[in-house]
Amino acid sequence: MNRRALGTGVKRGVDVVGAALELVILSPILAWTAVGALLTQGRPILFRQVRPGLHGKLFTICKFRTMRPSRPGEVWYLNDDKRLTRLGRFLRTSSLDELPELWNVLRGDMSLVGPRPLLPEYLETYTAEERRRHGMRPGVTGWAVVNGRNSLLFKDRLVFDIWYVEHWSLWLDAQIIARTILQVLRRQNASITSDPSLGFPLPGRDEDRPKEQDG
Repeated sequence: MNRRALGTGVKRGVDVVGAALELVILSPILAWTAVGALLTQGRPILFRQVRPGLHGKLFTICKFRTMRPSRPGEVWYLNDDKRLTRLGRFLRTSSLDELPELWNVLRGDMSLVGPRPLLPEYLETYTAEERRRHGMRPGVTGWAVVNGRNSLLFKDRLVFDIWYVEHWSLWLDAQIIARTILQVLRRQNASITSDPSLGFPLPGRDEDRPKEQDG
């Protein structure tokens, strides 16, 4: 077994233990958030959507719902500020809406650190080089997240993702997690609405699209 294969095995072990511990430690926050979402936004509490994961294999990502459904005549990337609920705004700026993704980590769909999972519609826009971002499990946080997050152009985000896949190490993951914690505490680069000027392809749907510009 080569060093990288051994490292990825350790990475998976860290994911399982880390996600399990976080779910236990953060269970009171998860419970209160779920109750708050139910009382203020109704059902469903969770937002689920198909995303491409390792090697492009599709899986269903889970987050706390932050937006009401689109109304007739509304375009999601032009009406995000109106669709975002008061609780949803807080969940996004605090990144609490991401916590249910820890369940995806336990399932093996995601890792604690990796390229953020984008929309499956974007797959057809990637070059052969850009598809390399799917060489590792997508992450709850990632290299692009700590290097600009929502402010990154779409093409620049892919560059950071590819760099991460090529230069991955356990030490790099540790640095990304530490920087992510600081970002969350400082609420840095946590845009809560979409910005079409960042060059994201517009597939014409996706309640969660604005948050996906966070990384």
